[in-house]
Amino acid sequence: MLNHIIAYCLKNRLLVLAVTLVVVLYGGYQTMQLPIDVFPDLNRPTVTIMCEAHGLAPEEVETLVTFPIESAMNGASGVRRVRSASGIGLSIVWVEFDWGTDVYIDRQIVAEKLQLVRERLPSEARPVMAPITSIMGEIMLVGLRSTGSTTPMDIRTTADWVIRQRLLAIAGVAQVTVMGGELKQYQVLTSPERLAAHNVTLDELTAAVEKSNIVTGGGFLLSKNQEALIRIVGRANSLEDIRATVVRPGTPVPITIREVADVRYAGPVRRGDGSVNGAPAVMLSVQKQPNADTLTLTAKTEEVLGDIRHTLPPDLVIETKIFRQANFIEAAIGNVEEAIRDGIVWVIVVLFLFLWNFRTSMITLTAIPLSIIITALVFRYFGISINTMTLGGLAVAIGELVDDSIVDIENIYRRLKENRQKPSPDNPLKVIFLASCEVRNSIVYATLIVVLVVFPLFSLAGLEGRMFAPLGLAYLTTLMASLLVSLTVTPALASILLPKAKFLERAGDPFLLRWLKRMDTVALRFALRHSTLILLAVSVLVVASVVSIEWMGGEFLPRFNEGSLTISAIAPPGVSMEESNRIGRRVEKLLAAIPEVEHVSRRTGRAELDEHAENVNFSEVDVTITPHQKPLPGIHYAVLRAIPGLSRFGSETAGRPRDQVLTEIRETLREVPGVKFNIGQPISHRLDHMMSGIRSQIAVKLYGKDMEELRDRTQDIAEMMVKVPGVVDLQIEPQVDIPQVRVTIKREEAARYGLAPADVARALETALQGRVVSQVLEQNRTFDLVVWFDETARNDLEAIRATLINTPNGSRVSLGMVAEVIKTKGPNTINRENIRRRIVVQCNAAGRDLASVVHDIQEAAKQKILPKLQEGYMIEYGGQFEAKKEANVRLLVLGGISILGILLLLYKCLGSLPAAIQVMANIPLAAIGSVVILLLVNSPSEAALAKASWLELPRVWIGATTLSLAHWVGFVTLTGIVCRNGIMMISHYIHLMKHEGEEFGEQMIIRGSLERLAPVLMTALTAAIGLVPLALGAGQTGKEILHPLAIVVIGGLLSSTLLDQVVTPALFYKFGRSV
Repeated sequence: MLNHIIAYCLKNRLLVLAVTLVVVLYGGYQTMQLPIDVFPDLNRPTVTIMCEAHGLAPEEVETLVTFPIESAMNGASGVRRVRSASGIGLSIVWVEFDWGTDVYIDRQIVAEKLQLVRERLPSEARPVMAPITSIMGEIMLVGLRSTGSTTPMDIRTTADWVIRQRLLAIAGVAQVTVMGGELKQYQVLTSPERLAAHNVTLDELTAAVEKSNIVTGGGFLLSKNQEALIRIVGRANSLEDIRATVVRPGTPVPITIREVADVRYAGPVRRGDGSVNGAPAVMLSVQKQPNADTLTLTAKTEEVLGDIRHTLPPDLVIETKIFRQANFIEAAIGNVEEAIRDGIVWVIVVLFLFLWNFRTSMITLTAIPLSIIITALVFRYFGISINTMTLGGLAVAIGELVDDSIVDIENIYRRLKENRQKPSPDNPLKVIFLASCEVRNSIVYATLIVVLVVFPLFSLAGLEGRMFAPLGLAYLTTLMASLLVSLTVTPALASILLPKAKFLERAGDPFLLRWLKRMDTVALRFALRHSTLILLAVSVLVVASVVSIEWMGGEFLPRFNEGSLTISAIAPPGVSMEESNRIGRRVEKLLAAIPEVEHVSRRTGRAELDEHAENVNFSEVDVTITPHQKPLPGIHYAVLRAIPGLSRFGSETAGRPRDQVLTEIRETLREVPGVKFNIGQPISHRLDHMMSGIRSQIAVKLYGKDMEELRDRTQDIAEMMVKVPGVVDLQIEPQVDIPQVRVTIKREEAARYGLAPADVARALETALQGRVVSQVLEQNRTFDLVVWFDETARNDLEAIRATLINTPNGSRVSLGMVAEVIKTKGPNTINRENIRRRIVVQCNAAGRDLASVVHDIQEAAKQKILPKLQEGYMIEYGGQFEAKKEANVRLLVLGGISILGILLLLYKCLGSLPAAIQVMANIPLAAIGSVVILLLVNSPSEAALAKASWLELPRVWIGATTLSLAHWVGFVTLTGIVCRNGIMMISHYIHLMKHEGEEFGEQMIIRGSLERLAPVLMTALTAAIGLVPLALGAGQTGKEILHPLAIVVIGGLLSSTLLDQVVTPALFYKFGRSV
């Protein structure tokens, strides 16, 4: 069938070119419409349930709210994990579903379960589902601050009712949370003394305030010919309207609210605050919906903010440079695009050096743009975005896109030259057809093998599968597109441009190829005469390489360079909002003094509608860091960046390297006593949280029933972990006792006065927490109307005890008579996972690889912690290393299956099992180069070398290399690429013997090797040289995952290509006679 396709394209070459032009034009347009994001869709289907339970302590929230919801969700269809946090007056439950489920169906399942559980919850507890957001959802932080006289309350009101409402109207915005400032309320503040002075109870005041603001319907006023709507408006329009409301009749005048209470604008007890560069500010976090284009959404958001800015008071400033995910995306996508561009340039250089003429080079190069455009059309059809991973797939494949065309055009070129030398040349179309058919099998099978080895990437589960599957898809699509181009467009272009070319009359090869063939002839003769020695030496190198890999460290993913940091600061639980703000301001001041820090913003506590149950002792500080290297503008600088050894001259350096800045930040933060810090990055933190529920690389989870026992054992775990080298940012999840005031109703005393416990509890709730009795309407804005004790009274236990409440018989009794008010302690929060209480000890790894740190922690826990655990208590490890372990096992198992599949394909291609096995010898040859280049790139520090003895030096040097999942993906990809060389050489040996009458022997092998030298070197070098820009991009934004992959592939290609020129001929000479 493939022969028919080639023949059809040669006969209808103008039609093929016309169709190609249409594809280019249409594909170019569609490419511009593709959405752009930093990563593929990494969202695990998760439904967040939030339930306010005002006034309840964490123990009551856990028992009355969290546990019923958890129990209902845990058995739901497709649920993988249920996590919860029970805080002060708040329950948050995260229901995680299996990958691949439809989040809208998941939300329907949760909604049905919530309907069943509502009856078991307290009457005022109303669970709601949070909006659907993306794991990369926080696209921007916006700060609103005043440089003049605008009050914090006015700033907050502007943020809530002007900025937030406008931002929520933008298509693609899922949620906007607001933190800081002072939330506006209409507050009626009283005290026991003022109530007692007028013989008014708290219930009477509450009822009067509720009656002061009411709107109700009056029906219709009907006449003979028309009707009129009756509006009964008792709405309060000012503070004075509320003050003038009668509480109860009096003598000689009624008692109004102004006599027993102050009415004013004020805010509730603050549970969250914010600042920008040390100045108080209101912080708005803009979160996007899944699949929304971040760059487009950011541009729309900034446009709306620009419009709003002109309508605000002159002293209000909108800060938008605090955190902007678009900066990371633009830098990452730009760096990868530059790598693709530079890779294409290097491929052009290599092709021209080998082919030494413009026409053949251009015919070959058409495979690159055509393959990329076809891939873009496939992405557009399936709704796949442009991101660092899909672009990474293109970057990895960029050199291989021309491989099929190289093999085809090189053979066509050689056969046309031979035909031109004949006395009576054949029809050029026939020559081109036969030349294309001659290499068709090797092209198709080589591409199929590459496709086969990449399939394990699609089997990866969890986050790693979502991360690498798009890379594999882009890689496979471009390769299949390049195969299609080599079978259709390449022969068609060759038939138009080459038959009458004058350079076909030149005898011999270009200078570079002649020189290489002379060198190769010497190497081949030596290898064939010393084949046993060659094979033994290579076997030793292969064994040494495999052993070296065993000694290398491991981690899940390379560290990202997002350009900003997220620093979690946890003060001792129980500190006040004022004290937490003081600590936060000090942290901001210390960080701002570091030269490389550009912007600092802080969010302390929890914002309304936030999906995280943080207490006021928690602060999150966002820090923007000046990039250490910035690319200089101009084409000449871009050229320098693309040349190995000169890349540093294409960039300017600013400040210190990132690692040094991080070290200083850690040292600086140690000056803040009693505060635990965790330093991460915005997206990295979210990935960690998605994998383990914790914003750290390593999570040691202890499950059990008793909180006191859990605290004791986690303290033991922390003391054990702090001794493990490489552990940094060590924290125990702050689930500790904090001061509480416990009010216990004296049931017998309450019954004596005819009071039910609910009557007493309601009065206490109003006095201490405040009761929202109504909503005051200001145009289209609504504000709570609250009855509350003033600050002095609600913080005075004696005043609380003296509060009067009504009894059923009309008398009054103080709360102290029917309730006991004492100071005690209780937990600040209670976290649960899969229906069990748990406390987590979390940390990051620095200075060592993740795998070895986790191994040391697990070994120490087996010896020191597990023997102490009581029955019913257990330890579970979570974080990046668990995902790494599972991914490595999958790649190992499926990689083995892929190798078996490769063997079967090679057998089908070559028709001989010994020949197929000889081709696969290229795989271990590639391991040699990959290991060598890794050891060269990742050298140990001078201090580590100085400490090591001579015998320890090899292990110390090898141990300095850490293999991430990206490295293993590189090894998998390499397996298919390196088989191409062996296929081309051994298939040509077989062709010479079967079709050209060559006898098996040294001369046949030398001839076959030399005739295939050009395509072998060109395909290998273009594949390797296309990856050079990625290999030079260590630490650059967007190239973090692609850099290790490129290093592995380049090293493997170089060693397998060079050794292939002697090992494959030696193997065939020794074992190929029976092929």
